[in-house]
Amino acid sequence: MPFTQKTTLHTPHGTYTIYRLDALEKAGLTRLNKLPFSIRILLEQTLRQLDGEAITEQHVRDLAGWDATAAERPSVPFKPARVVMQDFTGVPAVVDLAAMRSAVARLGGDPKKVNPLVPVDLVIDHSVQVDFFASPDALQRNAEIEFERNRERYEFLHWGKNAFDNFRVVPPATGIVHQVNLEYLAKVVMTKMVNGETVALPDTLVGTDSHTTMINGLGVLGWGVGGIEAEAAVVGVPIDMLAPDVIGFKLYGQLPDGVTATDLVLTVTQMLRKRGVVEKFVEFFWPGLSTMSLPDRATIANMAPE
Repeated sequence: MPFTQKTTLHTPHGTYTIYRLDALEKAGLTRLNKLPFSIRILLEQTLRQLDGEAITEQHVRDLAGWDATAAERPSVPFKPARVVMQDFTGVPAVVDLAAMRSAVARLGGDPKKVNPLVPVDLVIDHSVQVDFFASPDALQRNAEIEFERNRERYEFLHWGKNAFDNFRVVPPATGIVHQVNLEYLAKVVMTKMVNGETVALPDTLVGTDSHTTMINGLGVLGWGVGGIEAEAAVVGVPIDMLAPDVIGFKLYGQLPDGVTATDLVLTVTQMLRKRGVVEKFVEFFWPGLSTMSLPDRATIANMAPE
């Protein structure tokens, strides 16, 4: 059956289970060489998380048959591999989880069973204020004031970090959420234990900030969502979306001396705006892409909401 096709991948680091998209192609359900890479990632997560309820075989068929010329797009249930939050939007989510635990306890259940179903990272960066500057100890003094100013909030998050499984908190003065996500949190390929098997899967995410798209510069599919959608993803509820249109953007040559990634991203943004590219996926490709560094790619990806 193409919907249950798995295989074993042997690597120097271990043995992993992966879900094969070419099984769908052999069954005549898709032509992989016609699918953009972003659609293939969505298709893999749909196939891998097929449960017959929230994600059905019809969802897999619809996405496998993605057609760039189709007038209508099918609905796609998206269950990201992880969620990233910043403190302003993340604190209410932790409050809601705590409230759910209280409700379960009142009903006689085990409150410790209430946990995020996917890994959640909360990066504290929106509470930062600059009170001291132009001195060698400015960073330390600002951090000390910040901890005192936000003591109650940080104590609550510290409790949440210890109380919930699958929940981590990145402390203040570490960096902004997008930088931390790019440099420390992203895996590109993640692993997950499922029924005794170590499954390898593409790193995908949603974040509670519009510029979450910066992570796409690393080849990780992710974008910003509202707090309610993020909380839904945390508890394993799929985010319903329409299968996106995908715009290809060819990059030729390389940036000449004196031209920065900022110059490039402003030009790209202007070109896409003129074409009316809104609420679509944009895939960059062609030899010019290989000449760009990760910081330059991240600069372009960061401007996606614009």
